[in-house]
Parts: sequence; C-alpha cells; structure tokens
Amino acid sequence: MGITLYHFPKSGPSRGALLAAKAVGVNIDIQTVDLFKKEQLSEDFVKLNPQHTIPTLVDGDTVIWDSHAIACYLATVYSKDKNLYPQEPKAKALVDQRLYFDCGTMYPRIRQICFPVLFLGQDEVFDEHRAQLEEALGFLDVFLEGNDFVTGKNLTIADCCLAASISTIVAVGWDISPYSNVFNWMARCSLAIPDYAEANQKGADAYGKAVRSKLAPGQI
Repeated sequence: MGITLYHFPKSGPSRGALLAAKAVGVNIDIQTVDLFKKEQLSEDFVKLNPQHTIPTLVDGDTVIWDSHAIACYLATVYSKDKNLYPQEPKAKALVDQRLYFDCGTMYPRIRQICFPVLFLGQDEVFDEHRAQLEEALGFLDVFLEGNDFVTGKNLTIADCCLAASISTIVAVGWDISPYSNVFNWMARCSLAIPDYAEANQKGADAYGKAVRSKLAPGQI
C-alpha cells in the first residue's frame, strides 16, 4: 500500500511536508483538499483526521498530521540520508528546535498577517504584526550566520519547513533582502530540494497572489 499526502498547494505547512517528502525521495500519492472550499470538513476526511487539518499523511494504517510531524516521520522511516533528520541526540535536538521555531514562531507570525486578509476582510498589515515578523526573520538570519542551512552545512527537514514558510511571505511581497543570510539560504534551498519549483514555488505564488488581491495598495 502506498503513501498518500492530503495536500493543499497554497498552504505553506502543506508545502513544507511535501518538500520534506521530496528531500527524502519517497514516492507519495498526492490528494488535493481545497481549504478555501472547506473540503477538509467533509465527513470522510474528518473520520480520517478529527482535527481536519492539512497536510495529513496516510501510510498503511498510520495516519499523521502536522507538517513537522510528517517530515520527521518520513525522514525517520524512509530517508537514506541520515543528515536530513539525524538521530544523534544533540544534532537531532537542533533540528527539532528549528522545526519548533517554524511552527511556534515563524509561521504563526506569517499567518497572523495573511489569514485576516484572506478570510476576515482585513486589507492592511498592522505595524505590530509587521514588527513581529521582522523580529522572526532577524532570528532566522542569526541562526544562518556562517551556515549553509539552518542547522549547519547539511540540508535537513527543518530547512524544508522553514523554506515553505518564508517563500509564502515572499510571494505576498515581503522584502527579505535586508536579511542577507535568509535571502541566500532561500536560493540554496531552491537548488538543494528536488522539484522545489513544482512542489513549493507554484503554490506559494498562488497564495501570494490571493493575499495581494485583497490588500490595500502599499501595504506590503
């Protein structure tokens, strides 16, 4: 039985899970669930994932959701490249920290800018939210100082998740050029992760277009 990823290309976290799958090199069947059309609330999907979140991975009788948990699972079970998610405790802890930084700091600060625009009728970016995102980008810039990737010289699943997040806000129009380490790292990720353009950039661009279409002029 194959592996299925329930996926929405416009979703940054969903693209993070897909990028991790591409980095691992595992074959997956992609089933699109359109969050904008609330397809995740269908009876069949809620039975599969009571939290009805995307992405959701099904591997035999194993069902996992949350992009970071999916990335960890795929790398642990299927990756031949142990650098993607090392099991040595100190190296693993550093990758975990970067994953938690994405899900606890970076992506929530991106979401608080984009979600109200897409779904709540807001057409501006509040200064407080702008400052919080800039702070998170500054943290990431420090993490990358002297490093090719977010934990050092090797690509890991943390790069996959964070690259999906950052590409999302860049597609909205955010200028990351002041953060030269982040800017250069994004270019490296686009080359290091297989099928990056198809798996990530296309969806990020579509999401960015959707957000920009609802923003007042000059907001980004």
